[in-house]
Amino acid sequence: MRKAQTSRNSPLARRARPQPARSGATRIPVIDKNRILSYSVIMERQKRTDLNIRTINKWVKDGWQWGKPIGHEEFVKAKNGECNALLSPNKFVPKEWFPPLKGKRLPGLASGGGRQMPVFAALGADCAALDYSEERLASERYVAERESYPMTIVKADMTERFPFPGEMFDVIFHPASNCYVENVRHIWNERFRVLKKGGVLLAGMNNGICYLLDDSENLPLVVVNKLPYNPLKDHALYEKINWEYDNIQFSHSLEEQIGVKSRFYFNRSV
Repeated sequence: MRKAQTSRNSPLARRARPQPARSGATRIPVIDKNRILSYSVIMERQKRTDLNIRTINKWVKDGWQWGKPIGHEEFVKAKNGECNALLSPNKFVPKEWFPPLKGKRLPGLASGGGRQMPVFAALGADCAALDYSEERLASERYVAERESYPMTIVKADMTERFPFPGEMFDVIFHPASNCYVENVRHIWNERFRVLKKGGVLLAGMNNGICYLLDDSENLPLVVVNKLPYNPLKDHALYEKINWEYDNIQFSHSLEEQIGVKSRFYFNRSV
């Protein structure tokens, strides 16, 4: 009578094979240094983001102008066609820079605070306010509820992929806030991705000169730093950071910002 054939890989065959003698040694797992490094980078970046969020939230609670919502009178003026929007602190954007906003999809990037988006909503735009500050988004929600208009509120970080599908928006409004981001190329990549072909980008930028000087604003002005200003690449600057209430900013030249922007957006507009 023939014996039953057993596959080499069957459970029965594996049980029947002689097992190597076990020693007292313990197998040491292989440590992937690249994974540890990536995790460290992510955690360090999150630490910086959390610091900036805490600081900006505190500024808003202390009455910071970029977190103070507009009043009802200003909203009524916008309903009557007055477009008072700021990309930088001191000068309104010329109205002719905007296309007709009625029915247009428009995100405000780093634009919480209840100051800019209410104006665009009053002019008929379908608005989304993206910010990582809870206090600034609360101001945005407050005005929308007070004036009874729809508003998409998005808590997100500009340094990550935007939570929007491609070619979704007709107009992008981005006040000066690149100073909180080390890698501006990522931001322009994402702007390009979510802006429709032929769409309009309005962006404010800081030329970085202010980072040369001390913060006292006293005369005479004193040069205390070098450019580019980047605490992550300057040990002396990094050591000055107070992790309880400070914030981390970066200088960017206009060439760095406009050069990147022109390569992406001017190509899309044709």
